[in-house]
Amino acid sequence: MKFFGVAPIRHLESAGDDEASAAGASFRRTVATAVRMEELGFDGFGVGERHHWPFLSSAPPVVLAHVAALTSRIRLFTGVTLLSMLDPVRVAEDYATLDHLSGGRLELIVGKGAGPGGALFGLTPAEQRPALGDNFSLLHELWTRDSVSWPAGRRPRLDGVRTLPRPPRGRPRIWHGSSSSPESVALAAEYGDPVVFSNAGASSESARPLVEHYRAEWARHGRPADRLFTGAGTPAFHVAKTSQAAIAAHRPAYERHAALQRSLGGGPSHPTVEEFVAHSPALVGSPEQVIDKVHRQHEIFGHSLTVFSVDSDGLSEADHWGSLELFATEVAPALRAALPDPPG
Repeated sequence: MKFFGVAPIRHLESAGDDEASAAGASFRRTVATAVRMEELGFDGFGVGERHHWPFLSSAPPVVLAHVAALTSRIRLFTGVTLLSMLDPVRVAEDYATLDHLSGGRLELIVGKGAGPGGALFGLTPAEQRPALGDNFSLLHELWTRDSVSWPAGRRPRLDGVRTLPRPPRGRPRIWHGSSSSPESVALAAEYGDPVVFSNAGASSESARPLVEHYRAEWARHGRPADRLFTGAGTPAFHVAKTSQAAIAAHRPAYERHAALQRSLGGGPSHPTVEEFVAHSPALVGSPEQVIDKVHRQHEIFGHSLTVFSVDSDGLSEADHWGSLELFATEVAPALRAALPDPPG
């Protein structure tokens, strides 16, 4: 099994009241996390794209290019690239450039995205799902063909376009992020791509129909069963020596997230952090508990990639670094030995 950590970069409250200082501290912590994750043997580091307060991760290729310059092995990805909102030509150019600068370490996770960011790009929530399908199809064409023509629609017409630079090793691997959408997994199956299932606050079991739909669509397109592979995302991550210590460390982050959801007009799926940890895909607990939970999730997803948040918001330095080290030394070896890797 492979392990990718994704950082939803946000203002660190501990950095003080000055907004610029807080932003700088957030970026420094994110970059330091990426470097430390490579040292600890993690397989991938990503940035979760957001375009609303309190997140600062509005330009993932810029952040990842900086990380690429400071690392040499760890895969670089996005979790997710909000392809419903972005111009596929710009995405093709930016991320092919990043793939070159990183020595071919790029993988994308694309999705519709959540939150209010669509309005910045002139999209209503109802427009984002069809826009994702159209934009993905164009991105695929731009990365696999040397001359692309495209009818006018959501963007201006293209006539015989060849984007530069070309990806160094052909089209990078693209994962499709999905929490509830049959359309997303059908799109992935159509193009022969893997899916990362991320159910946020809902239980892993609730995703079973979506997983089965992906497998059925994969078979319908005549694709070989042994080339189907998936990932599973988790909305929260913290490992400590005991479950009590893990929950106590994660509680401030959970409460901040719940407050953010309420400010956006929603609310948390679970009223307490204890219920959230017990009934969601969150990987919060002792090493033994996290290992057991990943195995239970594997029975549903059959996944070979785990993508988890490495959000340091509300954590002390000792808790943040200690959680990563405990995962790398006690959790990852056990799961790598028991569960398969994605195909190369």
